[in-house]
Amino acid sequence: MTTIAILGLGEAGRHYARGLLRAGAEVRGYDPHHVLGDPDVRQLDDLADALAGAEVVVSLVGGQAAASVARDALPLVPASAVYADLNTTTPELKQEIGALASARGIAMADVAVLAPVPRAAHRTPLLASGAGAVQLAERLAPFGVPITVIDGGPGQAARLRLLRSVFMKGLAALVIEADTAAQAAGADGWLRGQMAAEFGPDGEALIERLLTGTRQHAVRREHEVREALATLEATGAPADMTRATLAWFERIVADRQS
Repeated sequence: MTTIAILGLGEAGRHYARGLLRAGAEVRGYDPHHVLGDPDVRQLDDLADALAGAEVVVSLVGGQAAASVARDALPLVPASAVYADLNTTTPELKQEIGALASARGIAMADVAVLAPVPRAAHRTPLLASGAGAVQLAERLAPFGVPITVIDGGPGQAARLRLLRSVFMKGLAALVIEADTAAQAAGADGWLRGQMAAEFGPDGEALIERLLTGTRQHAVRREHEVREALATLEATGAPADMTRATLAWFERIVADRQS
């Protein structure tokens, strides 16, 4: 039985822990900030105990904590394990984590999550690069985890993930702006119907996800848009739409905090 240690038991970590356990893996969870309270998932209080004997280590701690958690965890990770960083963050930070893993002789996979985890849990599509990408795909395949491996080292999957964010978060901002204006004009029901028709059979559900999900996860997504903007600016490509998207996310965060 494959032993998987999951670092971070927030929303995504909880879904992965429960899904992988039900798929047949031995799962250990570690998170000093969240108590999962799931009788089926073993949550350990000691990081070393959680990592002992692990064949796959999944980091889902959030981009801002990814490097510090890696520095704490990697000295305790078995040399034969794959360290998979699923946090959405910059290519440069993934490269830093990859270098930390390489210095310890541990294979690291930079993993990009390509859809909201609550929709499909551990069956959420993933994109992976880095020295541990192929090994990770092989070890998680028996549990139904869909991983597309791409060429390149740590940072390549992260870069593509942020380019995807330019589109998805930009789409969310456009829907929110249109819906806000339509509400002011008393035409929100009509406009939502128009947008849903353009999006296709699942249009209404997509609009609802964009409206509610953006506000629910505004702080994290504002940080993601900021990193996406930095990635665009580094390429020298125009970034006008992404700057406007960031302005919307900043406004939503400010409204929530007021």
